[in-house]
Amino acid sequence: MTGPVSLGTWPTPLEAAPRLAARLGLAELWFKRDDLSGLGAGGNKVRKLRYTCAEAVALGATTVITSGGPQSNHARLTAAAAARLGLACVLVLAGPPAEDRRGNLLLDELAGAEIVWSGDRPLAEVVAVEAQRRSAYVIPLGGSSPTSVQGYVDCGRELRAQVPDIDGAEVVVALASGGMMAGLVRELGAERVIGVDTGAIPDPRATVAGLLGGQVEAAALRIDGSQVGAGYGTVTDAVRAALYATAREEGVFLDPTYTGRAMAALLEGSFSHGDRIVFLHSGGLPGLFGHPAVADLTPARPTPR
Repeated sequence: MTGPVSLGTWPTPLEAAPRLAARLGLAELWFKRDDLSGLGAGGNKVRKLRYTCAEAVALGATTVITSGGPQSNHARLTAAAAARLGLACVLVLAGPPAEDRRGNLLLDELAGAEIVWSGDRPLAEVVAVEAQRRSAYVIPLGGSSPTSVQGYVDCGRELRAQVPDIDGAEVVVALASGGMMAGLVRELGAERVIGVDTGAIPDPRATVAGLLGGQVEAAALRIDGSQVGAGYGTVTDAVRAALYATAREEGVFLDPTYTGRAMAALLEGSFSHGDRIVFLHSGGLPGLFGHPAVADLTPARPTPR
């Protein structure tokens, strides 16, 4: 495997969250702050891009191409990584051209990415055509691949150094394209990692097992499906409550698609766990400002303490 390129700032911080821990009845709760990974407003995709971009450079690529929704965090960070490395970047985004340039879409443009809208065509079809036309290196949807899984093996090793007796704790992550959970499972073991399904892919269990190359049985993975709700792009009352609780107890902001769902599952007690939890904050805050339901996220005035 090609060694990683230099992107981001490592290790990311580990912060105690005692007020939220008390609310949850936990002995210890930490936030692993991958939202503070440095590049392009931060987020978990930076770890993955260290490896996929290294592969692109090693193959002599001058252009990278990837895909996602209009508010894709992965697309935003791919654009930022390409800018840092002097590569051209093409983003194939789902649907017709967006009317509002906000959130991640604005940051894509600031980083100099060329945006191609898929319209009513399948994303994969448009990516294949554009990649061939430009001889571009293709980074998969969400950035998850057997190559990029190593980024979260690295994170697991950081946690071993940062968390006292990590083998007595559990790590809670949002599960979308699967690479983050796969890397942590490879380093920490399936019993230590709990993935909260965000509804991004049809079969998350099979996807994570596939990224692990059969090293872990799909049935052994700990995946909670309680927060999918009406679908990937929707915001539930449980997610709203999780955003408010985390901000008001710890001054930490989550996003409504990924980390909000993971925290909602933890707050609701949707899965069994011990009393020592590491919550993997995977970023995504720019997407909050571009989410279609952002107006509905405005909270009521807090009750005075």
